[in-house]
Amino acid sequence: MFAPVYLDHNATSPLDPAVREAMLPYLGARFGNASSRHEYGRHARAAIDAARGQVAAAVGAHPTEVIFTSGGSEANNLFIKGAAAMRKPGRVAVSAIEHPCVREAARRLARQGWAFDEIGVDSQGVVDGADFSAKLSAAPTLVSIMLANNETGVLQDIATLAAEARRRGAWFHTDAVQALGKVPVDFRRLGVNALTVSAHKIYGPIGVGALVVDKRVELAPLIDGGGQERGLRSGTENLAAIVGFGLACELAESRREADATRLAQLKAQLEHGLGGLGAIVFSADVPRLAGTSFFAFPGIDGETLVGKLDRAGFACASGSACSSANPEPSKTLLAMGVAPEVARGAIRVSVGRATTQEDVNRFQVVLSEELNKLRGLTAMAS
Repeated sequence: MFAPVYLDHNATSPLDPAVREAMLPYLGARFGNASSRHEYGRHARAAIDAARGQVAAAVGAHPTEVIFTSGGSEANNLFIKGAAAMRKPGRVAVSAIEHPCVREAARRLARQGWAFDEIGVDSQGVVDGADFSAKLSAAPTLVSIMLANNETGVLQDIATLAAEARRRGAWFHTDAVQALGKVPVDFRRLGVNALTVSAHKIYGPIGVGALVVDKRVELAPLIDGGGQERGLRSGTENLAAIVGFGLACELAESRREADATRLAQLKAQLEHGLGGLGAIVFSADVPRLAGTSFFAFPGIDGETLVGKLDRAGFACASGSACSSANPEPSKTLLAMGVAPEVARGAIRVSVGRATTQEDVNRFQVVLSEELNKLRGLTAMAS
């Protein structure tokens, strides 16, 4: 009997043992409130300051630009809603393939007097340059475009997009949650006003993330209280999780190139096999994250196939984990012009540090078997 195989690293990643060990003291004897002035508090503050430096170093920022949050969703909301609260109602523009926490935050602004624009993408999931320029001509106040898509893995040329947006006077934000630890993420070179990162995509703990924001950008806090995190995120800091986040960032950067090389090999192995099974691999012709493959088999329901693979011991996804409760086809694929009946068949496999060639080989064998069963049932029904 084989052990289950986890192929859903874009949803979350397992906690690195070294990160767990670093966190454990702060769940025990090293407890303390970083706002306290006694020794326990001073030690907690020192640990948070060290972790802030580790996160900043991973993204080429200054530690004072790192605002800890409960995760990527809160950080994205903090920028969009916090920036909007400091400006007169204007226009907000986001790409058609954003994570729901960006898209829905922007749509909320539309209910508060802001104009909302959605920037289109081409058939590969890359931001459409002509549509981007057209949306900028309407002079948006805020623009948000993700660096790496959580479903397709497609990478955007954020440095070029941000430069054009900032020339037009817009504040530009990028959701870099999926990109961190997989491709270079440099706050200065990207030229953005703010970017979002999260710990649990890089083998860190769930429940902690950060908004990295230029100190010249004025934000209103989402949470009022004791004034922690430069007054932008009140509440006692999640000490153990922040310590884990810091080390996870350091380890992710030290391993990034080696991980990317190995994961790219696994993806190539997987997609070679998918071709023989008749799969449509989405965004295959543009730069993507090394470990992400999003594909479909015409005539096969993705949710059904994912369920069968799960029972066979393989954990993968039918799309974004944050929208898996929604039975509708992937909004990312629909924005790319994929037919709804094909989009409903989409499956995402995202490999990680522990994934082996043998895991991929076994997955392909089981996938072929389950496909043949489903195709046989489809043929009988017709």
